Amino acid sequence: MAIALRPLREDDWQAVHEWARLPEVSRYQTWGPNSVEDTQAYVAAALAATADPSNGYVWVAQRPDGRVVGNIELHLHAAQDACGEVGYLMHPEVWGRGHATAAAARVVEFAFTELGLHRVQATCHPDNRASARVLDKLGMTREGRLRENLRMRDGSWRDSEMFAVLAREWRRPDVLVPLTV
Repeated sequence: MAIALRPLREDDWQAVHEWARLPEVSRYQTWGPNSVEDTQAYVAAALAATADPSNGYVWVAQRPDGRVVGNIELHLHAAQDACGEVGYLMHPEVWGRGHATAAAARVVEFAFTELGLHRVQATCHPDNRASARVLDKLGMTREGRLRENLRMRDGSWRDSEMFAVLAREWRRPDVLVPLTV
């Protein structure tokens, strides 16, 4: 099923909470599973941060029937670095259907063609094979492991695999999902 990307709205918190509350979604994350208050706080913080586009963007992945099934973020680093970082989460009901890859490809395309970025990077937990596959499909290069770079909710530390693609390496997909800024 096709998806489109549109900006996150305040009333999306309930849809986001559908997956943010699930242990399998937050398994590799520094947060979660979310309470209602956690999800509302995330949406509020994301909207506040992206009120200034120089900070980045947050979209939701929406099916043609209007159901929101994921979110994707593009965080922008210092302007002189022309670098952004992409991150995504999808509802488990759509895992394995290519939605994360399609959404991330569209955002990377936007980063290079509309924002003129030089580099887009992403990280994932070393055990998160599904996320690593998405990044591989995007043509990102696995650059190495960041050791104990993130503190987990329980206070432990986790490693992250670093991936990136440069503008000159980017291969635009044949088909791109619609994106609204």
